[in-house]
Amino acid sequence: MSLRPFHLAIPVDDLNAARHFYGTVLACRIGRESSRWIDFDFFGHQLTVHLKAHKSEDQALNEVDQQQVPVPHFGVILDWEPWQQLAESLQQHEVDWIIEPRVRFQGQVGEQGTLFIRDPAGNALEFKAFQDDAQIFAH
Repeated sequence: MSLRPFHLAIPVDDLNAARHFYGTVLACRIGRESSRWIDFDFFGHQLTVHLKAHKSEDQALNEVDQQQVPVPHFGVILDWEPWQQLAESLQQHEVDWIIEPRVRFQGQVGEQGTLFIRDPAGNALEFKAFQDDAQIFAH
């Protein structure tokens, strides 16, 4: 079975800010759209942002490798070099980091590059990469 793109729909409170963040900062191609939602090609997956007047402030933090990780969050696993390029691009766009680019679980099972940011609506995103894809589901 080949891996198929996932679809994720998230709330945003400003479609123009979402268009700039996902379309320009993250360089996601824009697909279909209306006055209430926009589809993005999110690294080969379908991300739809839906306009919602009020967003929930319910967000927890869990400690992972001595960092406070926001819950919920979503993102993608990139190859190592594109992950590094994305981290550099985000630095050039002067994003506010939740967790700056770093190697997590260094020298351990599951070693990975990771970074966390928020979109303008406050949704938390994680981008990660593994030097060895066998580590993705290792335990």
